[in-house]
Amino acid sequence: MTDEILNWGLLSTAHINRALIAPLNASKRNRLRAVASRSQSTADSYAREWKIPRGLGSYEALLNDPEIDVIYNSLPNHLHAEWTIKALEAGKHVLCEKPLALTLAEVDAMVAASQRAGKVVTEAFMYRHHPQTLRVRELVDNGDLGKLQMIKGSFTFTLTRENDIRLKKEMGGGSIWDVGCYPISYARAVTGAEPLEVFGWQVSGPAGIDETFVGQMRFPDDVYAQIDCGFKSPSHAFIEIVGADGTLNIPVPFKPGKKEKFYLTRDGKTETFEIKGQELYLGEVEDMADAILLDKPPRISLDDSRGNVAAILALLESAQSGRPVTL
Repeated sequence: MTDEILNWGLLSTAHINRALIAPLNASKRNRLRAVASRSQSTADSYAREWKIPRGLGSYEALLNDPEIDVIYNSLPNHLHAEWTIKALEAGKHVLCEKPLALTLAEVDAMVAASQRAGKVVTEAFMYRHHPQTLRVRELVDNGDLGKLQMIKGSFTFTLTRENDIRLKKEMGGGSIWDVGCYPISYARAVTGAEPLEVFGWQVSGPAGIDETFVGQMRFPDDVYAQIDCGFKSPSHAFIEIVGADGTLNIPVPFKPGKKEKFYLTRDGKTETFEIKGQELYLGEVEDMADAILLDKPPRISLDDSRGNVAAILALLESAQSGRPVTL
């Protein structure tokens, strides 16, 4: 199947689609063929704007299209599980936007549907495929920092749109689901483990969602993580990884570009790593092609995604109860 080209369809006209259109058009193994909306006119207009061959007037029409191999599910959070499962049942592979789902029961249902269909499902955490992230993990795994001790991460921005879906609790809103999932994912990836215990605090907005979240996670071998996220602070993102022998500082961890720098400090000296990157979303597109065409395991497994959802749910539970939560 190495010479096969995968035909993709966009499930919705969400803003995030724009990030995927360029890498799909640039890839030699992937081709964007269709976009679906809840109305034909919207689908046609979007298809014309982005030079997509076909616009389809319903999500079902896209799932039933025999030409389409892969669905990109960019629907709101609360629809990820439902429409990913429908796509799998229609015989499609699925790249699903983060978070993969909002409950562990939903994740388990997605896993079961993937196994029944024999199709690939993976979560669209684009930063995990970037050369910078891979180099950071290599340094940690090689012991360049010594014994791992602490990971600190932040991802905030100011959300000004009053009716934004990220503020709607019933749609899976909240800062931890939207941006906090990134430092949580990063900490889990760096440690290669799941947290044993978490504690969280949140500042809730009028809609009942967390507009600011601060959390701690305790991992095996006395490794700890501190994360914060929110919709009410200036744009801010970083990862710091502390070991017994050195510290890594990654100024642009979640949306790295084609030329990034991060820093390793040991013995009072700082070494600069300059990373020749790539188009941010290209990695997840090519990873999907590797999984489907070459039968390679996706870089982000469903078990990995389940672990991230479990950590987020435990942190939210802790914030509500005011107590630590054991996983």
